[in-house]
Amino acid sequence: MYQISNRVQSLSVSATLAMLQKTNELRASGVDVIGMSAGEPDFNTPDFIKAAARKAIDDNYSRYTAVAGYESLRRAVCDKLKRENGLDYEPAQIVVGNGAKQELANTLLAIINPGDEVIIPVPAWVSYVDMVKLAEGVPVLVHGAPENDFKITAEQLKKAITPKSRLIMLNSPCNPTGSVYSAKELESFAEVLREHKQIMILSDEIYEHINYVGGTSSIASCEGMKERTIVVNGVSKAYAMTGWRIGYLAAPLPLAKAVTKLQGQYTSGASSIAQKAAEAAYTGPQECVEEMRKAFERRRDLICELAEQVPGWTVNRPQGAFYLFPCVKGVLGKKAGGKVIATSSDYVMYLLEEAHVACVDGAAFCADGFIRLSYATSDENIREALRRIKEATEKLS
Repeated sequence: MYQISNRVQSLSVSATLAMLQKTNELRASGVDVIGMSAGEPDFNTPDFIKAAARKAIDDNYSRYTAVAGYESLRRAVCDKLKRENGLDYEPAQIVVGNGAKQELANTLLAIINPGDEVIIPVPAWVSYVDMVKLAEGVPVLVHGAPENDFKITAEQLKKAITPKSRLIMLNSPCNPTGSVYSAKELESFAEVLREHKQIMILSDEIYEHINYVGGTSSIASCEGMKERTIVVNGVSKAYAMTGWRIGYLAAPLPLAKAVTKLQGQYTSGASSIAQKAAEAAYTGPQECVEEMRKAFERRRDLICELAEQVPGWTVNRPQGAFYLFPCVKGVLGKKAGGKVIATSSDYVMYLLEEAHVACVDGAAFCADGFIRLSYATSDENIREALRRIKEATEKLS
């Protein structure tokens, strides 16, 4: 009776959102679940940003904005990119949208034609592959080895390129692994890409400020790459503003215009109030960013120490973001009662039901045999969650 398009039927349900829903359902039934599945800071938005939003309401910033966002915000983004990244952009090259997620999707829809290949280093964020499919592109997965901190090499990139290659999606610091590409590694990619001028780069830098290696680099800084790179970022992670839904892209002018045209047809501009809050985030004091980064680094150290004690786990130490991505293949094949834990999906469900800890199956990130835990939660929750996980895992035979 109700026709659902092939386009929607071909999409996967977001694994992180699905686990969050299961967690909320269990909590509603009275189960004490520790949530380590959601990718959002547990801090509150800084007070000066909230004050800017209240002022925007009082000052009647309540009407439609330009599709690409207030020019004052786009100029603040340009100042940020110059100050922190050494990149020169004009406001016309910035498009503000409903979170970085929208600008990733916008970019793919603006660039990709049916059959175009998009190179995706994996493990990768759950939505990349489905976004490419939605744009009728072909995802080409390139697997980063755990012994290389899940990062791909320039040689792997070179081998993945075909005449149909149109775009590569880079994410550093990476969700789910926490890996960070160095300036040297990005330059090695740029060296390969200079030989293939038909390929654009989509650089997802949303975790830029949550890093533990003294700063991150953008491939847009490499010679000849800025003209071919779309930088995507936003306020969600660095300023604890996930629910405000403000992200942006910085791109060559023709691409910024194409994305603005697209966005104008289905969402128009993002929330006027949230835009003014984001403007305050970029122009106000930045101490809050470093304070949160230090807290995440402390939690990273804590969760790594505890995770290394879980039998059957192999742990890579993340360099950024706020996720741990342990290999759990040492657990697979064991039994819980009469049931075999055959996959990482089975193990995730076992931890939810037995330990009441919610995490995400690595298969959702194109890495079966791994799981993702978010440590964007309190030290107390981390200690209790890993205690429960260790205890539940030790019960397996």
